[in-house]
Amino acid sequence: MKKRAIVWFRQDLRLHDNEAIEQAIRLADEIIYVYIFDERVFLGNTKFGFPKTNSIRANFIKESIDDLKQSLNTNGAQLQLFLGKPEEIIFELAKKYKTSWVFCNRERTFEELNVQDKLEKNLWSIGQEIIYSRGKLLYHTQDLPFPIAHVPDSFTTFRKEVEKIVSIREPIPHPINYKPLEIADYQEFDYQLLNLTQNNYSTFKGGESNGILKLKEILLDISKLGRKQFSQIENIGDFFTKLSPWLAQGCISPKLIYKELKDFESEFGSNDITYQLFIKLLWRDYYRLIGKKYEQKIFLNTKIFSNNSKIGNIDFVVFEKWQSGKTGIPIIDAIMSELNQTGYINKKCREIVSSFLIFELEINWQMGAEYFESQLIDYDVCSNWCNWNFIAHHPKEYHLNVFRQAKSIDSEGKYVKLWLENFDNVPIEKIQTPFELSKEEIKKYNINLDKIYLNPMIKINN
Repeated sequence: MKKRAIVWFRQDLRLHDNEAIEQAIRLADEIIYVYIFDERVFLGNTKFGFPKTNSIRANFIKESIDDLKQSLNTNGAQLQLFLGKPEEIIFELAKKYKTSWVFCNRERTFEELNVQDKLEKNLWSIGQEIIYSRGKLLYHTQDLPFPIAHVPDSFTTFRKEVEKIVSIREPIPHPINYKPLEIADYQEFDYQLLNLTQNNYSTFKGGESNGILKLKEILLDISKLGRKQFSQIENIGDFFTKLSPWLAQGCISPKLIYKELKDFESEFGSNDITYQLFIKLLWRDYYRLIGKKYEQKIFLNTKIFSNNSKIGNIDFVVFEKWQSGKTGIPIIDAIMSELNQTGYINKKCREIVSSFLIFELEINWQMGAEYFESQLIDYDVCSNWCNWNFIAHHPKEYHLNVFRQAKSIDSEGKYVKLWLENFDNVPIEKIQTPFELSKEEIKKYNINLDKIYLNPMIKINN
């Protein structure tokens, strides 16, 4: 009797370096490939009432699914799509097709753990099991020089302990034979069941093929830039890589990126840019390992990194002004405008608006973390929540002066002008602090700013 298996795609929407597929092909004779749009994630809300998955990210995921589906079709396999609860749908598929195993990527945070634990119990009731794989990390946890419980709380310490000591494994190549089970009653999925909005910011189009194409474009750009400092390239409004959406959905493997970086360095030599790209991958591993170490604590007002704590108020009126980019602080409003329109802002921008919400507006940091969870096209549970927890519990180090930051990263106001209206006539020296404009200047330069920029929510010594 032929052995059957289900490969359940989660946030590993690719064929390359996919351990779940590799294991299934090795053990099973016939395989069913499945993706579930979890109704709680795509149609549900966070605790503070934000959509769990905003429409821009949902569309990016849809594009990624379409790309994966096409790749499987090219290899003679079908991808079955469903909307509902994975622990119920996959259980019913396992019973219907009399499979032996479900192969999937293991998740470590609360909501995802709850789903996979329920599915595992359901499968046990019919004598089947889940076989978990890894696909998020650059390093395999078993290769690390410390157990999860002893992951260093400091990124610098973590980097020093792994960077030059632990080797990174080669990515798993594309399989040759996907061993598909022909599904007689296969039906096309109706995407109208989901909340989708096309992202007009053309940098992002979901899918494995597009993620790999983006990586190749980045490496080509690096070859042209030579040894120019990465910090000069990744300036606000002039972002450089933006690989994080494809990494977040598992459209591209961090090990593949690392391999391509090393191949590039073999031909062109290493430089500051390639090293900083590696460091970004290392940060992703660090946050995920911290999430594994502290589990539920990363979501709570609990000290993780420090004894300091800034809990803040739950004030939806104040929060809505931050959320919608109506604070009267140009750099904050420009960043939130970009976030709301594109689903993306870079790491520095995230730190600025997070610090502003926590320390200037004194709002509960969990509200901000949930809003980012809702909005970010590259939302990663560990990176997002650890970042917010980190800032909220390190008030002295991460209390950023917003106007100094603005003048540092957007000295000519190009970014503000890109994302906000009516700033074209504002003199450069006042573009980040328009409340300093005199009546004479407003008249002289024919400035027609919204009143909030002449009377912002706060004024900070700059």
